[in-house]
Formats: sequence, structure tokens, C-alpha cells
Amino acid sequence: MNINIRPAKVSDVKTIHKIVEYYADNKEMLHRSLNSIYENIQEYIVAEENGEVIACGALHVAWEDLAEVKALAVAPEHRRKKLGTKIVHKLQENAKELGVTKVFSLSFKPNFFIKLGYSVIPKESLPHKIWSECINCHLFPDCGEVPLLLSLK
Repeated sequence: MNINIRPAKVSDVKTIHKIVEYYADNKEMLHRSLNSIYENIQEYIVAEENGEVIACGALHVAWEDLAEVKALAVAPEHRRKKLGTKIVHKLQENAKELGVTKVFSLSFKPNFFIKLGYSVIPKESLPHKIWSECINCHLFPDCGEVPLLLSLK
């Protein structure tokens, strides 16, 4: 398995969207529009195998000490290769390089993040700014995503 993890490019957007939408259509994560992915492409990283994008994730800085791991998805035929873990670890490294001391995720699959050392936290402990995206979601206010946090110190 020759996996390369790298920053995403504009040419990856449609594949990222396809991978994310697979899980969103199955109610395992939230939808991301093509427009949103294009506008935030600099936040994304991808895993590729033989030149094909097979997993993705993004790091969105929310505040001076806080960033979100989001849009984490692995192409269904490439699950069970620890790609999600590799993407999260790389995003955490990126957060450290930016000087961020805590990362969080809002997830329908909290056990994945718990296995990586994250702790479930009350959503009220996150800044209100985090929830601005939620207000526009069709699942608001009770989407079922679980907030989790990891200290990088």
C-alpha cells in the first residue's frame, strides 16, 4: 500500500465531494457543497494511492487556540486501512505547526475519535462561533453530532 498524504488541490474537489457525499447520503456525516469545498480547499488534505484520491479531511481554525477536524472521509472501498487515523494525525500536526493547542470534531462516529484520544465534551463548552455553520443546517438544532476535544499540549 503506497499511500501519499498531501495538501488537496482544486483538481481534487470533485473526488473529495464524491467521497463525502457517499457518507452524507447515508446520514453518517453532513453534506458539503462543491462550492464550500472549493472555497476552503486550502484547509483540506487528501490521501492518494497510485495517484487516486481515496480519503480526505480538513482542518478549520476556529480561534487562536482551537481548530476543527472536519470532512473526514475514506472512500468505502478503502476502509480498514487506517487512512482516517493517518489523516487525523496529519491534521493534528498541521494544527501544532499553526500554534493551535486544541482540536475538536463534531462527529456522528465518536468512538473513532475516542480511540484517538479525544474526549466527549458538552457542546456548550465550544465557542458560539462554532455553531454559526449549524444554524444553516437542515438538521439544526438536534443533528446528533457529538462534540469531542483533544489537547495537543
